[in-house]
Amino acid sequence: MRSLPPHQALVDELRALRRPGLPRLRHCAREALRDTAVAAGLCGGEDDELEGIERLLAAAVRRLTGGGPLHDGPGCDPLARAAAHTFGLFADRRGVPAADRRKAAAAVYGVSTERFRRSHEFEVLAELATGALALARESTARPGPDGTGGTAQDTASRTAPEPAASPLLADPPPAAPVPAHVAARIEIRVCPMELVRDADILVSSENVYLEMSKIFRPTVSAALRRAAATRNAAGEIVDDVLPRELSTWLRSHGRAGLPVRPGTVVATSPGALAAHGVRRIHHAAVSTPVEDGDRYHVAPAALAEAVQASFALAREERATLSLPLSTICFPLIGAGRGGLPAPTAARWLLWAVRRELREDTTWSVRLVTRRPDHADVLRAASSDR
Repeated sequence: MRSLPPHQALVDELRALRRPGLPRLRHCAREALRDTAVAAGLCGGEDDELEGIERLLAAAVRRLTGGGPLHDGPGCDPLARAAAHTFGLFADRRGVPAADRRKAAAAVYGVSTERFRRSHEFEVLAELATGALALARESTARPGPDGTGGTAQDTASRTAPEPAASPLLADPPPAAPVPAHVAARIEIRVCPMELVRDADILVSSENVYLEMSKIFRPTVSAALRRAAATRNAAGEIVDDVLPRELSTWLRSHGRAGLPVRPGTVVATSPGALAAHGVRRIHHAAVSTPVEDGDRYHVAPAALAEAVQASFALAREERATLSLPLSTICFPLIGAGRGGLPAPTAARWLLWAVRRELREDTTWSVRLVTRRPDHADVLRAASSDR
């Protein structure tokens, strides 16, 4: 198998394909898409590349549903629905003009086409590219009927869900039994996140715009924002540290007013929480606003990506900032306003944490919630091996 193209190359080709659409695919740049389709076993090369690329996009959209059926209605992942509309992948929508396809995709999120173009569309294309690359990687790791690598098409035929019984949210991939040394480095606590005293890094769940909760909200994001703020003798906030540093990061990375990719993690200083021994705050962008912004969507895979990104960033900060980091504290990401059922969020969180701890024995993890029922859910997920 030839090497897979970079993620950005796929995103660029998808962006260029969005306007002409699939009927004019032959007139568009498609080298990265073709290479990915070949790697996924969906085409053999130039002779059937157009059909293979369409099959690749359809399979990547189905992957975004998290295991459930693809349909244009409530209960189906908004990213999957928007991606399907963007490229006309729903039945009888293949030849729809670009403006109408974008309008339908924007309607999934309840926003104007202009707002969708400036924000949500970036995320849709990035996630679709991620799904396509994941299909290609999986096809080489999975044995086919003859014992060699399988294909995404083989996988679809073997694992296509029954519409009536498909779960809306998939469980994480199967994992090996949890070694004792991994389990011993995971602790579950019932307490407010902002009161944790023995963790180097506290993780806050944010939306994809990296806008923290209003300071009066009953969320982890708001609690850390309050606790990190610098105050005067009268108790008035004189420096709202965490939002200020996030705004600086967004401006310096050209993302002010625009979303980042779900799973992105950005670090800030701890502000006043340094007095508790906290060294860094990691802001995990996992929640995507839906419709009028009062509701959010969290893809379980984005939760796992955020955990991985937080560990990677922590290792980098050990080196670049010369900080003695060894403990990361996670909330039950996605189980609040993100809308994930607590058991689903717990399974994905623990799966991702265990994967990191297996590979790097220098870390320990605190899983913290202020709700005793959520702690019970975490313990149940922890015992499910």
